[in-house]
Amino acid sequence: MHRLPAIAFALGLALSPAASAQEADQDQLRDGMDRLSEGSRMLLEGLMGELAPMLEELSTMIDDLSKYEMPEVLPNGDIIIRRKREGDVLPPPGGLPPPEEGQIDI
Repeated sequence: MHRLPAIAFALGLALSPAASAQEADQDQLRDGMDRLSEGSRMLLEGLMGELAPMLEELSTMIDDLSKYEMPEVLPNGDIIIRRKREGDVLPPPGGLPPPEEGQIDI
């Protein structure tokens, strides 16, 4: 009976360094994840800072798309995007208006 407490005490001493080593590993892992998170955040902030002018330019280009007709694909594979004339008005939702007298529909 006197040996049981001695064995339990010896096992406790033997396992305590393993427990503290595991806690140290977890602390290192947590520290590494924090550093990785901070580095990722800094990288994304830097990229957004560099991309902001390009995204702004792209948004002005998208606004200019209203000045062009819908693209047409020709039988040979060419794609034509015609610029709208200043007097052009979008056709009504039902289709094209009937041609005026004297006007030739091509």
